[in-house]
Amino acid sequence: MVSIITYETLYDLLRREKVNPELQKIEKDFLQNLKKYLESKQSILESQQSKSSIFSKKESEMTLKQIENTRRVIKELYERREAKIISLALSSSKTKEKYDAHILLSEELNLYEAIRNILNQSRQEILEPLFLQETQEAKAIKSDNKALKQIKFLNPVPQFVGTDLNHYGPFEEEYIASLPEDVASLLIKSKRAEEI
Repeated sequence: MVSIITYETLYDLLRREKVNPELQKIEKDFLQNLKKYLESKQSILESQQSKSSIFSKKESEMTLKQIENTRRVIKELYERREAKIISLALSSSKTKEKYDAHILLSEELNLYEAIRNILNQSRQEILEPLFLQETQEAKAIKSDNKALKQIKFLNPVPQFVGTDLNHYGPFEEEYIASLPEDVASLLIKSKRAEEI
């Protein structure tokens, strides 16, 4: 990539950015060179406008048109790169993998990292608590769906903690309950209940 900027080189950059889905490499000093290019065009325009001939008026109109066209190309180039950077930041936030940022200009890297950080923070504050709640609900449903055994208590049994660390009881004599299989089996073994 040449470091001298012309309208043609800018247009070529834009064309490559349009036809390729991935971000295209640009020289690290691109923005500085672009600024110099625009300053030189502006300087030429001012010089032409200071002259008072018919030819200089035509030249200044042409230069002004070149500057306007250049700004349009720059704006579109920026917006296409910006959209790709946003997409990269979103992808990085989803996969938790950082993008190899060697293609980004330093100013673009700042944008990428800021967006990625905002997305990561948003995921932590909104999405992750929902998954944590879902996981806790799934565990509760799973423990509720354990194989149950129906038993009848032969003696009164005070409240106790089962093998699943849940509290059960107290139960009265002759009381019928459906309890997790392992808890019911212990009560049957200890002759406190019988299976129905």
